[in-house]
Amino acid sequence: MIYVALLRGINVGGKNTISMDKLKESFIKSGMQSVSTYINSGNIIFTDTIHTKKELEELLEAAIAEDFSLEIKVLIRTLPDFELLMKFLPARFTNDDQRKSDVLFLWEEIDGNALTEKLTLREGIDELIPVPGALIWSVDRAMVSKSGMMKLVGSAEYKKMTIRNVNTVRKLHSLMWEQKDEPSTGEIPD
Repeated sequence: MIYVALLRGINVGGKNTISMDKLKESFIKSGMQSVSTYINSGNIIFTDTIHTKKELEELLEAAIAEDFSLEIKVLIRTLPDFELLMKFLPARFTNDDQRKSDVLFLWEEIDGNALTEKLTLREGIDELIPVPGALIWSVDRAMVSKSGMMKLVGSAEYKKMTIRNVNTVRKLHSLMWEQKDEPSTGEIPD
């Protein structure tokens, strides 16, 4: 099975600094195969045929704690998870000079639909699409400070998500597809 590990809160503002090369070594040491990283924000693509997603999260969090002395949350998504996400991600959601568009990946204990109902979205400013395991958000860059999504920062729910811009999400999807043709000995169910 092809996975991506999304680490929360590394290499941000000089805190929780981890070298991607050393992180890759840690994943390999933990038994992951075909390991590659993408940019410095904690995106690791790999294959594994032994563990469930939950087991992988626990295993990799423990490895990071041991190898780097950091308590970092790891969220695992499969290629099928990303395939579903990409079906909902509008092409018009861009991350550029005009728009800010992000995917908020949610830990299992967060219900995206319930969270959406709690948010005070601003009509004509925020666009939010709840999908299984994530929220897709877009806003005009000039209106970010007026977005109702800014109220999430610092909340209990905010600590149970990790955010990637849509450019990164699209690239991760592409990199996962590149590994699709590599031989695998089987797949483990979620």
